[in-house]
Amino acid sequence: MDVLHNLAFGFEHALTLHNLMYCAIGCVVGTIVGLLPGLGPLATISLLLPLTYSIPTTGALIMLAGIYYGAQYGDSVSAITMKMPHASSIVACIDGYQMTLNGKCGVALFTAGVSSFIGGTVAIVVLAWLAPSLGEVAFLFGPADYCALMLVGFVCVSFVTTGSLLNGLSMCLMGVLLGQIGTDVNSGVQRYTFDLPMLADGVGLVSVALGCFGIAEITKNLDAHEQRSPFAGKIKLIPTWAEFKRIIPSALRGSAVGSLLGIMPGGGPVIAQFAAYAIDKKVSKYKHEIGHGAIEGVAGQAAADEAAARTSFIPLMSIGIPENAVMALMMGAFIIKGIQPGPNMIAGHPDLFWGLVASMWVGNVFLLVLNVPLVRYWLTLFKIPYNVLFPAILFFCCIGTYSVNNNLEDIYTTAAFGAAGYLFMRLGLDAAPLMLGFILGPMLEENFRRTMLLSRGNFSVFFQHPISATLLSLIGAFILWQVLVFWVKSRRRPVVAQMPDAAVVSGG
Repeated sequence: MDVLHNLAFGFEHALTLHNLMYCAIGCVVGTIVGLLPGLGPLATISLLLPLTYSIPTTGALIMLAGIYYGAQYGDSVSAITMKMPHASSIVACIDGYQMTLNGKCGVALFTAGVSSFIGGTVAIVVLAWLAPSLGEVAFLFGPADYCALMLVGFVCVSFVTTGSLLNGLSMCLMGVLLGQIGTDVNSGVQRYTFDLPMLADGVGLVSVALGCFGIAEITKNLDAHEQRSPFAGKIKLIPTWAEFKRIIPSALRGSAVGSLLGIMPGGGPVIAQFAAYAIDKKVSKYKHEIGHGAIEGVAGQAAADEAAARTSFIPLMSIGIPENAVMALMMGAFIIKGIQPGPNMIAGHPDLFWGLVASMWVGNVFLLVLNVPLVRYWLTLFKIPYNVLFPAILFFCCIGTYSVNNNLEDIYTTAAFGAAGYLFMRLGLDAAPLMLGFILGPMLEENFRRTMLLSRGNFSVFFQHPISATLLSLIGAFILWQVLVFWVKSRRRPVVAQMPDAAVVSGG
């Protein structure tokens, strides 16, 4: 009953006219930010952070939070319609874009909107019930446990990739190596830069994502010499009842995964979408369709993405630890307003804490009401001839890449990764595992170094901690299971191959 009372107290503040206006502004700006290639919530919140000086405390934080989780939905729109993802919508490219090519773009966008609403709602319930105590879970994780968590993310790539386990892990390793390019933070030594100044700061995430997905997809479409027509005639928007029955279980699973991984530093929306996709590919009744335009491939990851975006506020507001760069900026906004996030925040500023929690559900409703009716307008992009559309997409890719650092060389890097992404497509390799390795690789290296420093080079520390030992045991069991499956299949293949020969001999 205390939670219901606190939520009612929060809605009293969230439903004021000014806070509703700031919430709506944040959701609209966030959605637009998600649609534009290269411009993510991190850059937008950085630009708008000075405005918080002139906006009331609660309204400013509600607006910045709306930009963050609004961008999560906008990311999925650009990924599904044009295969141009941000970090939080890489998985949406796999089945979402395939549904677009199959003429189900409207259903895919509707599914993403509804699943995001479900994921956000579940996460808000978790946030309201468990925020005062669940943030303490993060204290249980040490550097060794974070390393094990990253390795679990790498192993999940076997479910994400459409190829073999070996191909997926190879692409993941390639992404890890790309993440090492640049100047080492500890030693100051430049690694894999080939003495090129443009690589001294490493390779940008925007360049890799837009190149491997956006530019590569455009190149593939031009190479096909055929007119792309994802839909014709009346746009189908509402899924059938049979499709709804497939959406709900997947969205609930993704909500649970995202709510859990959003709490832990090192988790967040990126790992959550991969983990939800991996679980769907393992337990869904339609797991054989996933990767080829299955609706579960959109529902689960969208719910996990939104759920993780909201529960990532738990470590920030409960223990004062931001789990990613966006949360670090949010922490800066709190401090600008004279508020120190941490264990005393709920008791010292209950109106701000519960008002922010309640505004997340209000923002959820805004996103559903605003974006689902706009699906038909997003689909009008495909009525433009592709020979006109693709130069515009290339233009926005270049603008988005250039706007990150105002550096022309970033456009060259994006073009190079576009060529690499096209080569991956021709070889039948999936770029999604590469992005996972690129994002998690530096985090894995940082926590591995901390572990080695604390243990003085003793590798047994990974098995001395209960959390890391459990996660590594799960990885070992999974790899062993994969090897057994491969061995059983290899034992069956010679028997099948010899059957025709036997028949010929008996007939002779």
